[in-house]
Amino acid sequence: MTLRPVTRRQFLGTTAAVAGGMLLPAAIGRSADSAAPAPWASTDHFWYRPQPEGLFVDSQRDNKAFAYTDGKVLLSEDNGRTWPHRCEFPDARQIVFSCILKNGNILFSALAKLYLSTDNLKTYRQITVKNVDGSDYLVHTPQNPANPGWYFHSLTGVNTWDVDGREMLVWGNYCNVIGGASPVNIYYSTDSGQTVKIAYSFGRSPYFQDNGSGGGGKNGTPLGNPDNPVICRHVHDVAYNPAENAFYACTGDGTRPEGHECHWLRGTYDADRDRWQWKVIVSDASNSRYKCGGLNFVDGQVYWISDSNGPKPYDRGVFRCDPADITKPDKHTRLFNPEVESGNMIIQDGVILASHCAPASPLATGFIVSLDLGKTWAQYDLKEFGRRSPCRFHRKNSEGWFRVDLRSSWVTPAEMIFIKPKETPGNTGG
Repeated sequence: MTLRPVTRRQFLGTTAAVAGGMLLPAAIGRSADSAAPAPWASTDHFWYRPQPEGLFVDSQRDNKAFAYTDGKVLLSEDNGRTWPHRCEFPDARQIVFSCILKNGNILFSALAKLYLSTDNLKTYRQITVKNVDGSDYLVHTPQNPANPGWYFHSLTGVNTWDVDGREMLVWGNYCNVIGGASPVNIYYSTDSGQTVKIAYSFGRSPYFQDNGSGGGGKNGTPLGNPDNPVICRHVHDVAYNPAENAFYACTGDGTRPEGHECHWLRGTYDADRDRWQWKVIVSDASNSRYKCGGLNFVDGQVYWISDSNGPKPYDRGVFRCDPADITKPDKHTRLFNPEVESGNMIIQDGVILASHCAPASPLATGFIVSLDLGKTWAQYDLKEFGRRSPCRFHRKNSEGWFRVDLRSSWVTPAEMIFIKPKETPGNTGG
């Protein structure tokens, strides 16, 4: 299927049926501007609504939501209807990561610092990350205080999993684009955010040193693990496969004289020894399917969506395979090809929700959706939000709404949106 160029006043909706691994074009979907029951806007496949006025809802879990506004952070226990818990936080507009843990703790980050609240935002305290050896992991002194680095920013909204009967928080930082240069790490916590440690630290890239700029560059302060030859720009995603009791991570972005920056890693955690073992299982060029994000594991299969760019030809699409076949492209099934860069996707209850990267897309705010785990597909342009790149897909809340960031350009924080899948395409009921 080929996407045709569209203007801000046009809409593109396409579906595809999968037969023997082949994509067959199907019907054109209804415009996002079509009539929908108030107060929600609607497409054939989902309802959607913008963020509450004056608030940015940064994360959610079940009936809880964590938000911020100027100088304050807030907590709701009724899916954002009311916000009874709040406290002063001067750097609220600098928050780039937050997570509500199972026991109610809230971990959040702003300006290269990590904070934890254990009492519904009555108080919060700063958390110092620990190295593998238990010593304090200290952030570097930035060349430009306005650009301290996105140490803890995550491009994904799913960062917690139940592992052997307890919750684990594991995430990698998407950095070295804006906000200053940062070392690239995978972090973890097994005690509801009270202790955060380094699970893996990537090497020192000569291309993302702290020179005071927003994305880093050469001739600056070297950052990262000097003993690790594996370098990258940032982490795209970390996900857990319960069938293997293993974690997978993928990174970006390019190919350097020193080698590829696009890696897939597999990691296992020994809880008794509090030790990780990580191995790079594949590295490839930026125009390959291995430059990707949206890792999801469903029924023992791994799904991902390609962010392939750079020199043509591009190897794009939503892929699926057995984890044992990750390194074997001939064993992969391409479920759908939007033919644009993506890299953000969530799968829950048979629903696949993904997005377009706005600078590379003919759509203003492009969403990709399947309600039947990849058998049929549709794409929609929610152009009323302007040119936005959706990312940080959070699991559905207790009322069935996904939470999604809308980033300007590539990853610059802007707004957020809620999306609720319909049980069947075209359903107009609530």
